[in-house]
Amino acid sequence: MTSISIAFVASKNEGADAALAQLRARYGEVPIEQAQVIVALGGDGFMLRTLHRHLALNKPVFGMKLGTVGFLMNQYHAEDLTERLARAQATTLKPLVMEAISESGTTTTALAFNEVSLLRQTKQVAHIRVSLNGAVKIEELMCDGILVCTSAGSTAYNLSAHGPILPLGADVLAMTPISPFRPRRWRGAILRAGTEVKFEMLDAYKRPVSATADSNEVRDVVEVVIRESREQTVTLLFDPEHNLEDRILNEQFAS
Repeated sequence: MTSISIAFVASKNEGADAALAQLRARYGEVPIEQAQVIVALGGDGFMLRTLHRHLALNKPVFGMKLGTVGFLMNQYHAEDLTERLARAQATTLKPLVMEAISESGTTTTALAFNEVSLLRQTKQVAHIRVSLNGAVKIEELMCDGILVCTSAGSTAYNLSAHGPILPLGADVLAMTPISPFRPRRWRGAILRAGTEVKFEMLDAYKRPVSATADSNEVRDVVEVVIRESREQTVTLLFDPEHNLEDRILNEQFAS
């Protein structure tokens, strides 16, 4: 590929703004609807926002780290960008679909490329019934919260909550409790990607819980259903020497 049409998007910080101006001057730019590739400048949070904002365009995204955390990003340097894009390796991610019902009866549907997490809203510990594919697995989980994550998201909040790192392409999800109190010895589960997960809040009025799909939060939920999307995917591009699969593997050996 000798010429690649690019659209640049950047986080709102001084470094990303300066890089944006430099790259636009050097490589030119087309409207995002006409681009072959979106180049995102920032950190992982900005990458997630970019994936959500431009999902309908079905464009591959090549990220360069100009933020705090850059697990989903390539290293930033302005040289040889078109050559890097031409040899970049594609990784396809399937998001989770969250359907959350609040106390008011409103249903909110949102996507998560990293995780769907439930958290208690007050000092009262959450009481949650856990079901998989319609079968109750835990009648009453007492905890600060619980999350379900993708392979790409397994090194983020899930890892901080002592959940497992999942190999990319393994077609599994991780379910990880956050500060579980009862059952005391339960530390989570690894699920087939096609599993439908349902969380029901027990005593939701006294023990309110919020649900968050990436950064989309719903307060005072009474029921949350999570499944892997069967229709929507996103494509991330990585330098061959810095691909996501190897990065996730290496995280398992990090000290």
